[in-house]
Amino acid sequence: MAKKKGYQKSIRVKLIELLISILVISALIYVFSYTDSNTLKIFTGIAFGLFLFGVIIVKFGSPDEPEPKKEDGVTKLVLLDEEGESVKEWFIQGETSLLIGKSSSQNEVDIDLADAEYAALISKQHAVLNQASGNWFIEDIHSKNGTGIKQPNKRDKSKLEIEQPHNVKAGDIIYIANTRLLLK
Repeated sequence: MAKKKGYQKSIRVKLIELLISILVISALIYVFSYTDSNTLKIFTGIAFGLFLFGVIIVKFGSPDEPEPKKEDGVTKLVLLDEEGESVKEWFIQGETSLLIGKSSSQNEVDIDLADAEYAALISKQHAVLNQASGNWFIEDIHSKNGTGIKQPNKRDKSKLEIEQPHNVKAGDIIYIANTRLLLK
């Protein structure tokens, strides 16, 4: 029912736009064909130009208007093996902070890499993944073997400075020592 209502509204809007267009074209034909007043023609030309400019701005947005913020769409972390195949997944949508490391009887983490191939290189509390204002940030928390990021459009990975948050998006690969986590 809601879909039908939206469809009917869309038809009404298009019909109103069509009627306004017919009215504007009729007014232009009248002014430029049947009147002798140059002042009226100049005024009508300027008004029509401003009207067209307004229509273009409404339809396509202003050129200096910033792009609306797109959500990065990160919903899960995927543990990758050497061949880049998925080994394990964690659904993180709705979370705000996730501790990455190795769980033990004294230490519990959200993203447990204790059974990862390079687990010996991973600190018990290696990194933290935080969400703020719709963006995800990774931060190394004094790990022994570091945390890195590789963005899909870059060739090399970058190593994070300790306790310096780094913005990450879907498609980025987080390196926890030599273990790779893909953000999807």
